[in-house]
Formats: sequence, C-alpha cells, structure tokens
Amino acid sequence: VQLQASGGGLVQAGGSLRLSCAASGRTLSSGALAWFRQAPEKEREFVAAIRWRGYTTYYADSVKGRFTISRDNAKNTVYLQMNSLKPEDTAVYYCAADYRIIASSVQDGSQYDYWGQGTQVTVSS
Repeated sequence: VQLQASGGGLVQAGGSLRLSCAASGRTLSSGALAWFRQAPEKEREFVAAIRWRGYTTYYADSVKGRFTISRDNAKNTVYLQMNSLKPEDTAVYYCAADYRIIASSVQDGSQYDYWGQGTQVTVSS
C-alpha cells in the first residue's frame, strides 16, 4: 500500500490545518492508520490513530481536545483536523498504516509497515 500525505503549511498560532493521508494500492480493511510527527532534533512521536474497524480513535495527551482524526472509507483517506495550533506542533507529520496492529501497539511507530512521505507543518508565534 502507498500512503500520500498532504495538507501541511505555515499557519499562525491558534490557527487550523487539515492533513490528509490517501491510501492506494490496497483497500484498508483492518488494522489502523496513524499520524506521527517529528520536530527537528527530536524523536518521532505519536499523534493520533484510528482503527479501520470500529472507528476507535487514540490521541497523544498533547493534542487531545485540539486534533481530530477521521476517515472516509469511500476515498480510502484519513484526515487529521488540527485546531488551536501551537508553535510546539511544528514538525514533519507522517501517516502510517498497518493491517495487523493491535490496540495496545497503535502508539508504537515500529509496529507500522507502511509510511507516507511526510508533510511539513509550521506554526508561527
């Protein structure tokens, strides 16, 4: 499966962006799709995930209440709506997918087999 992330950009603090991750090559029917991010000189960190069955969602504490992950089955696409953005949200955002990941592992990037190319999000103060 190929993942194409898009929607990044430059926004002022307090603003919003919506990231998209379109999957192609294989219809997602199980497992989960997640967003991770990596800021300069920092380790990659989990942001949010959604299971393909049941719509269960997961969020990092740092984004709860501000970010919303959702999906469009017909378009095989997952979205990350980011509101109330802060300068510390600045990072390259990556989407990742895996067909077999279990609930207890959705925040572990090493468990994902497929990754998109990343999209830059920059939040100015």
